[in-house]
Order: sequence, then structure tokens, then C-alpha cells
Amino acid sequence: MNNSVRKAADLIAASQGITILTGAGVSKESGVPTFRDAMEGLWARFDPQQLATPSAFMENPKLVWEWYEYRREMVRRAQPNPGHLALAELERRFPVRALITQNVDDLHEQAGSQQVIHLHGKIAGNRCFYNCQGEPTMVDVEAFAWDRTAGPPPCPYCGRWVRPDVVWFGESLPTAALEAAVESIRRSDVMIVIGTSGVVQPAASLAVTAHRAGAAVIEVNPDETPISPIAQVRLVGPSGQLLPQVIAALDEEKST
Repeated sequence: MNNSVRKAADLIAASQGITILTGAGVSKESGVPTFRDAMEGLWARFDPQQLATPSAFMENPKLVWEWYEYRREMVRRAQPNPGHLALAELERRFPVRALITQNVDDLHEQAGSQQVIHLHGKIAGNRCFYNCQGEPTMVDVEAFAWDRTAGPPPCPYCGRWVRPDVVWFGESLPTAALEAAVESIRRSDVMIVIGTSGVVQPAASLAVTAHRAGAAVIEVNPDETPISPIAQVRLVGPSGQLLPQVIAALDEEKST
């Protein structure tokens, strides 16, 4: 067990409040490709940044819907990895104010985490493209029959398109989710940032907000990121390997 793992465990054990931020690297360890890695096979000729936009959906709703169905199938096959499980265990033992995730899957919830804030929505959900009944107008597409070969189903309220409940390029993050994330940081003295590139805004700025507020930042990532210079502790490697080591170090501290 290396010194960085022990330092991270010491900060966690002494903390009065912890906020966790996870990115695509955590889900990738469960076999969910990152947003850009997912472009293979039939989809290799498409640019994801050209598909995940409101204008792309309006121009070709069938194409965008089918791409998300392809991504949903990958997510459905995935299972929580040891990193997910370690974070759920951390929440059970320590004052985790929130687990903020940029991921649109529900692997954190499957692992047992409860204080989850989804900044970019949930890929399993659907809503009216026009939010005809208020924002958001959620739609259960399993509750009615529709032609699944024709693209997205019609909204049962207004008859127009249903879309995935995710945040697309050019769209703002859900206000309530972002406010809850910032409030969690205000109530924390430790922030653990895991598997995120640190370049997607405004999520990337949350670690900076925590650092400026005096919180200790722990980064878990195989690669150096823009967050690395402000991290008090860096755990270099996959979260599925390193987070269980942090739990083991906490167990050792408890037993001494």
C-alpha cells in the first residue's frame, strides 16, 4: 500500500464532509466506452459532437435516437466495478454529502450509492423534446405502443418527439443538480475527483471551487489532468484498483 493511499485515507478519516465527483473513466472500467470511444462499427463514421446536439436531433431524429439506443444497450450490459462498490462503502461509513457524476448510467446506484447527483442526466430516461408539460416533461416509453423502427416515439401529451433525458452539447446543466452540487461542496472539507478529464465544463470547475474554498482535493486518475496541480493527493491508476486500497487503509486505521 503506497503513501498516497494512506494520505488519502487519513484525509477521509478526519473529514467532516466529503464530496465526490466521477467522470467517464469510472464507467469505462465497467466496459462502458467513453463518449468518444463509443464510436465504432456502424457509428465509426460519425462525430459524437455532431450527434449529441438539439440541432442534430431536429435534423435527423431517427439517426440520433438509434445512436442512443446503441449506447443504452452498452450501458444495460454493464455492471458496477470495484471502484463503484468502494464509493458506496465510503458513503456508508463517512459523511459523504453527495456523489456528483458526469456519467449518464446508473452504475453508482446499482452499487449502493444513494446521494447521487447526475449533472448530465440519465440515459435510461426520456422526455418530451419540447417539455410541453413543463421542464422536464418525463415520458415512460414503455407505457404505450409505438413503431420502434421509425425512430423516437411521439410524446403522449403533444404528439411531437421524445428524446433521451441527457444533456447535449449547447445545453445548460439542470439547475437543481448544479445547485445541489455546489451546496455539497460548500459543506465539505474533502473532494475526491475520480476518472474525469477535467476539461468538460462546468463540471471541471467544481474541483477548483472546492480547492478555493479550502477543501483538500484527492484525485484518482491514470492520467494527469488540469485538476492534478491543485490535488493535495494524487492516486495514479484505475479507480477499481485504488479505491478498494483506500477502503483497506481505512480499515487498518480503524483497527489500530
